Amino acid sequence: MVGFPKKSKKPSPFFKKQFSNLPRKNKQIRAREVRVIDANGHQIGVLPLQDALEAAQNAGLDLVEISPNAQPPVCKIVDFGKYMYDEGKKSKSNKSASAKLKEIKLGALIGDGDFETKRRQAEGFLFKGNKLKVFLNLRGRQMGNPQLGVDVVQRMADDLKNVGVADGKVTLSGRNIFVMMSPLPTAKRVLVYGKPTEDDGDADPM
Repeated sequence: MVGFPKKSKKPSPFFKKQFSNLPRKNKQIRAREVRVIDANGHQIGVLPLQDALEAAQNAGLDLVEISPNAQPPVCKIVDFGKYMYDEGKKSKSNKSASAKLKEIKLGALIGDGDFETKRRQAEGFLFKGNKLKVFLNLRGRQMGNPQLGVDVVQRMADDLKNVGVADGKVTLSGRNIFVMMSPLPTAKRVLVYGKPTEDDGDADPM
């Protein structure tokens, strides 16, 4: 029985993408000359690639291209494994620290009770460090008096000054009225209307 050669498996697109995101190191670097930073963070200067590789080899470390788009590219002499571990920690820390954008929706004729509920919810979002969009949609005859909706949104922004600051003026765009708010520095945030809840309620994350 004649055997047929087995087809070699092509690398998974996932692994291709994963490896393409890794920085070039050592002989993978293509530039003829590079700006070199030593293991202590000090700039050595611009060197021919071969000289930079020898410097890394003499230090028992790798030459890693950390800024490939610079002219010339910037490389650092470092242990590649430790470098990738540290970069992973930085990325994870940045993701966890990034604030979410939350939204609360108001009505031009919102009652006092509903307004207070939305205000407590909005205060909790800003108190926990989230950005906030206060949003109102005008309906029907309300389009004839958009100032009514502007006043409601402005009132909410004014009431939240204990935990946040408006990024700009209240904006009217067609039927939509909104203002974006950012949290105050942690030490300056003060709860006035309630306590922050564990979940985010029924507001819409952006």
